[in-house]
Amino acid sequence: MDIDNTPLAPPAAQSPESPALASSAPGSAEKAVPEDVRVPWTWFDLLLLAVLGFCLSVLLSLALAWVFGRFGVTPAQIKKSPGFFTAIHQALLFLLLLAYLIAQVRLNFGAPFWRTIGWRGLEPKAVPRALRYFGFVMLGFFLAVFVEVMSVQFGTRAKLPVQALFQDRRAAMLIMVTSVLGAPVFEETIFRGYIYPVVARSFGITAGVLGTGILFGLMHAPQLWGGWVQISMLVLVGIVLTYVRATTRTVLAGFLIHISYNLSISFAVVLVSHGLRLISPHH
Repeated sequence: MDIDNTPLAPPAAQSPESPALASSAPGSAEKAVPEDVRVPWTWFDLLLLAVLGFCLSVLLSLALAWVFGRFGVTPAQIKKSPGFFTAIHQALLFLLLLAYLIAQVRLNFGAPFWRTIGWRGLEPKAVPRALRYFGFVMLGFFLAVFVEVMSVQFGTRAKLPVQALFQDRRAAMLIMVTSVLGAPVFEETIFRGYIYPVVARSFGITAGVLGTGILFGLMHAPQLWGGWVQISMLVLVGIVLTYVRATTRTVLAGFLIHISYNLSISFAVVLVSHGLRLISPHH
C-alpha cells in the first residue's frame, strides 16, 4: 500500500475555520468541509455497502459452517467455542469488502483507491513527521490504558459475549493477530475513509466526527452486550479516531492510533492470562 504525500488543495480553497469546529449546518456543509472529505460516493453507496456486508456475513457463516462440518466440527461445537470460526469469518469478510471497495473506487469512479479513500502521508508541519508518528502510537497506548482502567473500575462483572472467543489458545492467538494486523486497516478504511467523508460532507465535520464515532462503537456492541461502560468506551475511542482523521485529514493517523490501541489491548490479554496459559473453557 503506497501512501501518497501529494499535498491537498491549498489552504485558500478551504474553509477558514478549523476542520474540527466547522459548522454542522446542512446548508453550509459543502463550503465548510475541507477538500479531503469531498468524495465521489454517496449515501446510496453506504447503504449498498451495509446490505452487501450483511449478505456476505450470512453467506460466509453458512459456507464456513459447511466447511467446518466436513472436518467433523458440529454447529454445537462451534457455538460452544466460536473463537476460531469467528476469526476466520471476520478475516474473510474484511478481505471481500475491501476488494469490493477497491473495485468500486477504481472501476466506477476511475480514481486511485488508497488516496481517494483517505490514506495519505501526514502533511508537512514544524514538528518532524517521525515524531508525529510516534505521538499517534503513544496516544493509542494511553487510550488503551484509559479504557482498561475505566472498564475495570466501572465496568460490569458479567460475562460478555466477546469472552467466549477466548476459550481456546489457538483461537485467541488468531483473533489477536487479526485484531492487530487486519482490523485497523479494514475498520479505518471503512469508518474513517468511506463513511466519515459522506457524513461530514452532508452535515459538517462535527456531526461527521460524532456520528462516525458513535457508529464505530455501536458496531462493536454485540461483542460487549451487557457491558455498557465498555460500549461507551468504544464509542469514545471511535470519536477520538475520527477526530484525529478530521484534524490531520488522513486515515493514516487514526490507523497508527488504532493499531497501537489493539496491540496494547492484546498485550494486556497475554499478560493477564500468563502468556495465554490460563485460557481454557473454564477460565
